[in-house]
Parts: sequence; C-alpha cells; structure tokens
Amino acid sequence: MHVTKQRLLDAGLPMLLAHGYNDLGIQALLAATGVPKGSFYHHFEDKEDFALQVVDQYMRGVHDALDGCLGDTSRPPLERVRSFFETTQEHYREEGYMGCLLGGLGQELSGVSEVFRRKIEECFSEIVEQLTVCLDEARQRGEIPAGSDARRMASLLVDCWEGAALRSRLRRDAAPLDAMLDFFFRSVVAS
Repeated sequence: MHVTKQRLLDAGLPMLLAHGYNDLGIQALLAATGVPKGSFYHHFEDKEDFALQVVDQYMRGVHDALDGCLGDTSRPPLERVRSFFETTQEHYREEGYMGCLLGGLGQELSGVSEVFRRKIEECFSEIVEQLTVCLDEARQRGEIPAGSDARRMASLLVDCWEGAALRSRLRRDAAPLDAMLDFFFRSVVAS
C-alpha cells in the first residue's frame, strides 16, 4: 500500500473514533497528516470511500486478533474466546476507551446510510462466524451444554459486547466490559 494512503488511514481511525463520521473534517485529517488535498483524492473517491477503507483496515486488525486468539489451540475454546475480548479491551484502554469503531459508526450512520449499515452488519457477521466456530468446539468438548446454539451465543456475545463498549466509552473505564464478560462466561458455563 502506498505510504501516503497508509498514513491517511492510520490517522483516520483515531479521528473517526474521537469525532465520528459527520464531524471528521477532511481538512483536519490533511492537517494532521501533512498530506495535500490532491493526494487524498488520488487515493480515495470521497469521504465515504475513505471511511469505508478505514473500516476495512480496522477489520484486518480484528481478524488478526481473532486468528491469534481463537487459533491458539493450546488453550480451551472458551478461554480463547474470552482472550479475544480481553485483547480488544486492552486496545480500547490504549485508545482511551473510545470503544468500537463499528459500534460508533453503526450508531451514527445506520439510520442514514444504507452503505454503512450493510458494511457494518457484514463486519459484525464475520466476527460472529469466527466466534461460532470456537463456541461450537466448546460445545463439542462439553465446556458448554450440549444443546447450546453456538451461533446464537456468538451473536449475543457480540451484541452484549457492543452495549458494554458504549457504556465503557461513556464512563471512560473498563468496568462495563469486565462485568459483561464475567456475566456472559458465568452464564454460558452454568446454562
């Protein structure tokens, strides 16, 4: 990837987290990166294209974390799933508890942009699919009840996480994330 494009994408993520899509000014992005306006439009069609590519970059990081945590077969499946969320929580802490880019953009844009609504739903679905595989393995190994619906559990886990991420952002601390994870994993094992 071209170095200028990568610099814009790298700066775009924290700016989108902090300001959202509607308040992200292209001029502010250009000023933060020292990139001329013409270079921005060389790499991106418009602001929407830029934000969608930031989402793609964000998802590459999510997939790397999913692969790293869920793929660690030396650990039990439920531990691997929890590890993914704890790794994500650590990223949130490093970013000042700004939360999930997908959740933030979804709340801001899903009612006004079909393109963003579909893109963000697709991203959440990809996460759910990967978690489903690991939760199904936990079911097969007897870590969770045999009658458990792994896909439904994965979807609920992502939904609960997103709500906790919003509360964490509002409070600027990890307490909602910790409470959600503790509750979910206690409930899953006890089911």
